[in-house]
Parts: sequence; structure tokens; C-alpha cells
Amino acid sequence: MPPEFPPARFVFSLDSEPHSRRTSLLREFLDGILAVVFPTNCSLCGQELSSDATLRICRACWASLEPWTGPLCTRCGLPFASAQALDSATPLCGQCRKNDPGFDKARSFGLYTGSLRRIILHLKFGRRERLGKRLGELLAITWDSDEELRGLALPVLVPVPLHPSRQRERGFNQAELLVAGMVNALRKGKGRSELRVVKGCLRRRRATPPQTGLSLAARRENPRGAFEVVEPERVRGRTVVVIDDVMTTGATLSACARALKRAGAVRVIGLTLARATPQFPDLASAESDIPVDGLGRDWT
Repeated sequence: MPPEFPPARFVFSLDSEPHSRRTSLLREFLDGILAVVFPTNCSLCGQELSSDATLRICRACWASLEPWTGPLCTRCGLPFASAQALDSATPLCGQCRKNDPGFDKARSFGLYTGSLRRIILHLKFGRRERLGKRLGELLAITWDSDEELRGLALPVLVPVPLHPSRQRERGFNQAELLVAGMVNALRKGKGRSELRVVKGCLRRRRATPPQTGLSLAARRENPRGAFEVVEPERVRGRTVVVIDDVMTTGATLSACARALKRAGAVRVIGLTLARATPQFPDLASAESDIPVDGLGRDWT
């Protein structure tokens, strides 16, 4: 029998939060008040908002965030441009045929293009924390649409950790916000009390350079050995679902999965909000006002 453990508790103390996080939350609070008192426009399309002013995203832009329902790689979830790929006995992408990823399966809500990409960047570099939990509701849609995820008994949900230096700089971990929003949505919809979120057992042992701008080979090597499990009893004998915002090559999820399996996890599934792939480029990104962080970096 797999070991039992109590539900993770989330206790946030304002006094213990990093200064950047307190500043971010205060900014969002003030922005919300101003949005109620004064008319404001959608951050994406520029139309005046009549509702959801505190998030600064209009209903039309939220409605434009659609899940990927087309053909995909049965292993890593890479969207296929043509349904002909499904004619194969084992519909796998080229990378999964050549290289065995560390995870057993991965799925994403949608493509890292258009409004979804812009909202993710607003979350990460515009310090828009409230967007994180709202976007986590989209992951709940992906969870409910996948037969295996729906049927998991006592899964362990683990957000991909940031290195402490990166988290201090950003003020929060977007993966933690996403998993919190997803769990809230799933528990409301089906009363799933068996969902357990475990933070802290998976740790990023070294800061890795951003994947953006690296070659394919360098992307695979960059996160190798970057993660370790410090509380193996939390994942031993369990199926672990690793949550992150964006998946490109799958190198980060693979590195997490290998660390978790060394600690005794029996199966690791990756679940991300968006999937970036050259097959579906974001053609409008060059013309849009994509936010970047204070140092001008567009990290994904």
C-alpha cells in the first residue's frame, strides 16, 4: 500500500513574504481599486472593460482561450499539424521516437500563441498574480478531458519549483498559482477531496539559464540534474502530476520526472498550460506589446 500523508497546508504570512511579492500584491490591489473607480481597458485587445476589471482581461479575450482538440503525440502531447500522423500504430512525434522522455505522459491546455501566450507573459513579467489562479481553471478543463487524469487515485500534484533567486526576483512561482487554481476548480466541480498538492519536496538545486535562445541540444542539457527530491516519502509509490506554465522541448519536465522516479514515484505525468512548438508559431508576437521583466528579458 502506498504511504498516506496529510493534505498539504498553505500558510502565507505577509511578514515572511519576499519584498517583491508584497510589492506585487499591493500593486494588484491598488490596480483593482482604480479599475473599479475609473474605466479601464483590456490588457490584450484594448477594449473598455465592463466586467472582470480587476484582472484587466475582457470576456471576449478569455473566451478566445481554447483548448487544443486536434491530433497529438500520445506520449508528450505535441500537437500535430496533420491528422495523418494518427494513421501510425503508435502516434508519436519524432523526438519521442528518438529519445525516451523522463516523464510517462504530458498534456497541455493549448498552444503557446496569441492571447494565451500574452496572458502568460502578463502573469510572469507583469506581476499579475491573480491571473495565475484564473488560468489554473483552464488546466482543470484539460484534467477533466483526459481519461487517465480523471481516473487517478490519490495523485500527488507538484508544481515545478523556481530557484530561490528567481522566485525572489519574480515574487512568486507561477506554477504554484496555476495548480492552486486548478485544484480549486476541480474540487468545486466534482468535490475531489483526494487531490493533494505537495510543495517543497521537489527542489531546484541550481539556477539554470533561461531556455529562450538556446539550441535544441542545449535546451535538453540545460536542466539536466537541476532538480532533486528532498522529501521522497511524499512521492514514493505514487503517481505524480508535475504542473508548469509552458512546455517546449519537455526538458524541464523530463528532469523533474527523473528526479521524482529516483525518489520512488511510479509514474510521472506532465501537465502544462501551453505548448510551444515551431509547427504553430505565434505570427502576431512581433507586433504585439508583449511585456517583459524589468531587465528586458522575455523568458518562457
